[in-house]
Amino acid sequence: MTSAELTDEAIARIERDDKVINAICVPDFDRARAAARDADQARARGEVRPLLGVPVTVKESYNMAGLPTTWGMPQYRDYVPAEDAVQVSRLKAAGAVVLGKTNVPLGLQDIQSFNEIYGTTNNPWDHGRTSGGSSGGSAAALASGFCALSIGSDLAGSLRTPAHFCGIYAHKPTLGLAATRGMVAPPAPPLPVDLDLAVVGPMARTARDLTLLLDVMAGPDPLTLGKAHDVTLPPARHERLGDFRVLVVDEHPLIPTGSAVRAGVNRVADALADGGARVERHTPLLPDLTEAAVIYTQLQFSGSVARFPVDAYEQLRTRAAGLSADDQSLDAARLRGMVFSHRDWIETNNHRELHRHGWRQLFAEFDAVVCPITPTPAFPHDHNPNPLERRIDIDGVEYPYFDQLVWAGLATMPGLPATAIPAGRTSDGLPMGVQLIGPMFEDRTPLRLAELLEQKIGGFQAPR
Repeated sequence: MTSAELTDEAIARIERDDKVINAICVPDFDRARAAARDADQARARGEVRPLLGVPVTVKESYNMAGLPTTWGMPQYRDYVPAEDAVQVSRLKAAGAVVLGKTNVPLGLQDIQSFNEIYGTTNNPWDHGRTSGGSSGGSAAALASGFCALSIGSDLAGSLRTPAHFCGIYAHKPTLGLAATRGMVAPPAPPLPVDLDLAVVGPMARTARDLTLLLDVMAGPDPLTLGKAHDVTLPPARHERLGDFRVLVVDEHPLIPTGSAVRAGVNRVADALADGGARVERHTPLLPDLTEAAVIYTQLQFSGSVARFPVDAYEQLRTRAAGLSADDQSLDAARLRGMVFSHRDWIETNNHRELHRHGWRQLFAEFDAVVCPITPTPAFPHDHNPNPLERRIDIDGVEYPYFDQLVWAGLATMPGLPATAIPAGRTSDGLPMGVQLIGPMFEDRTPLRLAELLEQKIGGFQAPR
């Protein structure tokens, strides 16, 4: 079929079904139809581009000329950037047809996707549950069949958690692999900055499509390295399932793993073993998970308060000073991180480098690590305005809401690539996924493993 026909079909599906899902918060249908006609003409001329004529969506947080970029913040409801983000430009150069933008949480700072401007995005499998955050609109759009591909971002599992909750695929690239300019909160200018933890990455309904889109996205910012954005990633370490050496980790010292997610991890582990892979459950090479979670939490929250008003910051300093030295909880780590001095940050960053070295040693013996993305499948909507009062229910026991981020942080803190894959469904019919963490700048290794597992256990299934 033609791109014009495909685009019209996607738009019709959005207009029919998105009233209850609310994934597409900023439609751009007129420009999409024009781009589809252009793509069909280009194809008729014999042009070949990676995404020529393919309907895609873009997370709301990316700048697109002519469309609002709000990050869900009401005061920027009318902010319209003048130019496309680097990754939007790359999508268009590859021939993609951009249907519009997908919903996000306020400031991208939640594990759900809702805000005052655009409302709540529902999980396509259960409308009473969240689609995840902060790329929840993109995951819901993919699961609903509104687009073939989407681009999102990930600091605290924002690509991987929505993929896990909605039953699709996503890939958090190695830190720094894909340029982020133009994926910036309004009204900040789009500058080629090196982000400390956050990355931009692809979302799709098949593992191969992740690789296709990552190849479009990968490469440095042309403002920093001339016009070229080509990057050569090493090939996957193996092509056959039986050649992979995999470490399976399903327990974390700071939070339990729910039974449904544990079953998903075990399903993948069994498939790997059945396919002849070497599967281990324990190794002294694994960096300390508690220390990793604390380092991640402190680095993450030290950046989150940089623009706080002085009086609010002083209140945080007073609260942090009142902490007991014995308090090693993640809540305490968050508070301490918020008031880090530069000296504190440098010391914690040095600990991160030691962890990176530990991961290098681990990946000399293993090719990938299989572990949870969050401890539970998608949870019911929880719009308590104070996230610190929210709780996450794990098999009937409640835990602090943000503690579920420790699994996402395992790959984020050292900057490792991680591929989220579907791993089956719960007894309630909800999708669940696992992540495949790979060696730094060897993104093709977990991506290839994702393809092989898709052939073995199946992949995306449409919600029923």
